Amino acid sequence: MVNEIPGVNMSELKLQGFKIHELPALVEVPAVHGRRDFYKMGLVTGEMTVGYGGEVLELSGTVLFFVNPRVSRSVVRRSVNTTGYACIFTETFMPAIVKKSPLWNASENPMIPLNTEQAAFMTAIFQKMLAVHHSNYSYKRDVIKNCIELIVHEALAIQPPVRSLQNGAARITQSFIDLLERQFPIEHTAAPLKLRTPQDFAAKLAIHVNYLNRAVKQATGKPTSVHITERVTAEAKALLKHTDWSVADIAYALGFEYPTYFNNYFKRITGTTPSSFRQV
Repeated sequence: MVNEIPGVNMSELKLQGFKIHELPALVEVPAVHGRRDFYKMGLVTGEMTVGYGGEVLELSGTVLFFVNPRVSRSVVRRSVNTTGYACIFTETFMPAIVKKSPLWNASENPMIPLNTEQAAFMTAIFQKMLAVHHSNYSYKRDVIKNCIELIVHEALAIQPPVRSLQNGAARITQSFIDLLERQFPIEHTAAPLKLRTPQDFAAKLAIHVNYLNRAVKQATGKPTSVHITERVTAEAKALLKHTDWSVADIAYALGFEYPTYFNNYFKRITGTTPSSFRQV
């Protein structure tokens, strides 16, 4: 899997639990793919195409972004003048905020467009974090945590979560999504995917499958089975692109009893075979 970031000392990141850096003006072309063990938030100005969890997002102007490590992503910059900042941190550095904040919910669009005033405010916070990060201040970790929390709360004020947890359908849906995402990323073949069907999730949540299906469809507009299919397919693509596992190993890791079942499933969803997709 990809474990390095240009300009970032990964050993330092794992030791300190966080890293703030200014984004380079130029990156690899055509794409930079990522599936790593940390959370990321940043501010970027420019034009780019972002692949996130199977969706393709076209960005222009200044945006605030939040990246969940459980979701595969790819970035293609279309502007030479792209600029910005990024803050990377482990889950242990900010455990409460990544678990509770909807900004890192894998089912949501992770990009928030900013106007000129909002962009200036966020830029000042990221510059403050960058300055503190490179200083000898004894309590820099506390300052960084406070800045991250400020950015998160300001982002929620700019773009409140689409779904509220005030009704039963939304609560059930959030529980379902949490269970689904908790299974990813798959790090080894010894622990295959266990929850694969709406019935599996309903049993785990101790509710009837019909109630789960109605709740998820009401809250998201998509059936439970579609959420599962999209997430399993996104994981399959990530494993094919970012590991050297055999197709058979990937099939077993994703809970398929036979590689043939996985081949047929993947081709039905994507229009191509796993082997062909890996070679592209």
